[in-house]
Amino acid sequence: MAKELVREWISLGEMEPLALLGAGDRNLKVLREDLGVKIVARGDRILLEGPAGEMKKAKRLLTGLVAEVRAGRILTPGDVRSAIRAVQEGKAVRDVADGSMDLECPRKIVRAKTTGQRNYIRCMMDHDVVFSIGPAGTGKTYLAMAAAVSALKHHLVDRILLVRPAVEAGESLGFLPGDLLEKIDPYLRPLYDALYGMMAANQIRRSLDMGVIEVAPLAYMRGRTIDNAFVLLDEAQNTTLGQLKMFLTRLGFNSRAVITGDVTQIDLVPKGSSGLILIQPILSEIADIAWVHMTEKDVVRHPMVQKIIKAFEKYSDESED
Repeated sequence: MAKELVREWISLGEMEPLALLGAGDRNLKVLREDLGVKIVARGDRILLEGPAGEMKKAKRLLTGLVAEVRAGRILTPGDVRSAIRAVQEGKAVRDVADGSMDLECPRKIVRAKTTGQRNYIRCMMDHDVVFSIGPAGTGKTYLAMAAAVSALKHHLVDRILLVRPAVEAGESLGFLPGDLLEKIDPYLRPLYDALYGMMAANQIRRSLDMGVIEVAPLAYMRGRTIDNAFVLLDEAQNTTLGQLKMFLTRLGFNSRAVITGDVTQIDLVPKGSSGLILIQPILSEIADIAWVHMTEKDVVRHPMVQKIIKAFEKYSDESED
């Protein structure tokens, strides 16, 4: 005898359906595959249809996800799968939030401190290519480094490649002492600083010697194909469009890339030639690329940094008027 089907509508109210269903209905597809009931989106309502037992779990899940979105959480397919598992285990959807966002590194567990940072970590977990754009102090490089080290620790990748453009910011490479590698070392130093916060010094030295971790200027990427790696391109506002294209097309099988930058700190001349600005409309329609825009609300440095950023934003706005 066939089970009696139950139908029920869940109202989204004034909430934007995209926030729940995901770009390209990515979250909706997960729900349809794993939920065990029929699910149909109709404007600002969701229709559920299925056996009574499954419907009870489905309603609890959808109600919990709607509450998370209304609380400001941006859901990814990974979040939805975790929420489904939680409901199946008798847990509440809210119990799945922050713990799954921890980045486990050898020296510490790195946790997001703002809503923007949580969204950033989720995107790095769910996408192979992530662009993170925002002001200084928002954790763009630090969290990307933590994601890279965590991926290496859990054998999701075989190596880490840390890349920066060697663009002059007021000083000339020609006047710096030493050979080319010694000249570019100051440009790469911030990456080393972040790395030493995640791993022990002897482990870093050993990984560098074995090529498990590589720190290199962007120019050294040309002609390479990078497989099984987590690649971080930092300070991408100082790359040209051609350089960004070159970097992105180096990615091989099972590799992921995070590109970070602050479009208010462009050292290229003219500033409008920044590839980080020019590439956004070109790649905006590729669903598998995530764009994370951090703001002064995500600054986790000294409180004065937030005030300084706001002051410069105000000055910039007034200068354009």
